[in-house]
Amino acid sequence: MECCCSPSSSSFAKLASFSSGSSLNYTLNSNNNKLRGQRVRLITCSYNKFIDFALNQTKLHTHLVPSPLQDSYKCMTALDGKTELQMISFQAPKIRLLRSFSFEVSGVNQVLDFAVFPEPEFDLPIFCANFYSAANTNIVVLDLNPLYDVISNKDYKDKYFKKLIPLGLKYAELLPWGGKITSESMRFFSPIVIWTKFSSSQDNHNVLYSAFMEYYKAWLELMDQAEEEIDVSRISCNQKAQHRYLTWREQKDPGHQLLKKLVGETGAKDLMRNFLFHGVKELGSNTFLDYFPEYKSEDGTVNLKRSIIGKSYENRPWDEKGDFIGR
Repeated sequence: MECCCSPSSSSFAKLASFSSGSSLNYTLNSNNNKLRGQRVRLITCSYNKFIDFALNQTKLHTHLVPSPLQDSYKCMTALDGKTELQMISFQAPKIRLLRSFSFEVSGVNQVLDFAVFPEPEFDLPIFCANFYSAANTNIVVLDLNPLYDVISNKDYKDKYFKKLIPLGLKYAELLPWGGKITSESMRFFSPIVIWTKFSSSQDNHNVLYSAFMEYYKAWLELMDQAEEEIDVSRISCNQKAQHRYLTWREQKDPGHQLLKKLVGETGAKDLMRNFLFHGVKELGSNTFLDYFPEYKSEDGTVNLKRSIIGKSYENRPWDEKGDFIGR
């Protein structure tokens, strides 16, 4: 991997998705001819403006400063010598890490992974936007990933999501449920999660951009209202919950396979552990199997199958009140 450029506030997009077992197989369509590629460029929304919006909005609410990760993770050239992987990272008083990772292949395929992780002193949800665009299809996960289980923890669900249910219902209609997804992923989703697939068109991308803007504004408002925890035990719980989330993402994120193709196994592991899901080493020492022992194989290693527990949900498993109905 070779450093190719400095970060700027208007160039990003990424690779992976959060939902394991949800048929998010990121295949690069290498057979598109130039004409088709030009047509797709005209109708496909660039994800750069999503990041520009998020950064500008964040600066209205808090003081962003570059993360120390910027020294090591800015821009890399993939093994093909053409694809550029671009990264940015910031931090703020209530934000442990705001980061984006992106790339575009042949002017047709582009990916965005934008996330904001709170400081452990705050039990804020984690803002998560995972978008993949190809010539004819788009795969989207957009959510405020809860730090604690909202299926059984009503107090936490009401604290952060009760007022946001109308927003979720609005976009659940505009961006319908994307099909089968396993209960493995549901443990980390909120009642307002957008999991959808749609064909490439300007109208559809306009809807997605609108959803991104409204969801991010909602997260920033929650951040503004969040009060710092002073109870050491509660801070420890928040830190452990975020570490559990990061440990799951690093192990189960299906984008790992695409990263391997782009930058090799060593480069992919480095990006996953030290940038995309930074905090796996810093926030705790528990392993994946410590948190999720049900994935332990007979030989003591992690079962690498995408889905080994629970049922799948073909339709949205929350009702109009935000109550989980997929049991």
